[in-house]
Amino acid sequence: MHIAEGVLAAPVLAAGWAGTSAGLALGLRKMNAEKIPETALLTAALFVASLVHVPVGPSNSHLVLNGLAGLMLGWAAFPAVFTALALQAVLFQFGGLTTLGVNTFNIALPAVAVGFLMRRFLYSPSRQVAVIAAGVGGFLAVVAGALMVAVTLSLSGESFLNVARIIFIAHIPVALVEGVITGSVVSFLLRVKPGMLHCTAGAG
Repeated sequence: MHIAEGVLAAPVLAAGWAGTSAGLALGLRKMNAEKIPETALLTAALFVASLVHVPVGPSNSHLVLNGLAGLMLGWAAFPAVFTALALQAVLFQFGGLTTLGVNTFNIALPAVAVGFLMRRFLYSPSRQVAVIAAGVGGFLAVVAGALMVAVTLSLSGESFLNVARIIFIAHIPVALVEGVITGSVVSFLLRVKPGMLHCTAGAG
């Protein structure tokens, strides 16, 4: 889901940096001291999970874990995603520094949206409901992110329309896998440390 250097038009790059800057400001403001360890943990998970890339045109397909980040961190998903992508750009040349704003926005905004929409279900007295909601959230976050990547590419020229479609379709299987992973992680946390999800779901 990383878009490489030299692909996007300047207005798209600028819009991405504007959106990411706003998200980082909100995320840092809402990230209290208690959330710092969780943010660091999710940053590491995001960094490692997306190291395995399957090239798809000017972008790539890989695990994202943005749904899990959104459920656990809310707006703090922005600084987590930004840090993970910045390290990847500097250390491994994945994505790029000029596209860092767009790449962060495309991954972090769906994370925040999923957290806003699905976190309430983690408070359900039924663990099954919470796990299913988490899985759906993980799926939707990747689908939304892939759609945003496709739209971003299409805004940079009609020549990218076919590539945008391929990238979106290629991420559907990834989204299904992400749904399973997110649901499994939430199920585990609900059993051993529900405080990490800021809820106390029952064992039903």
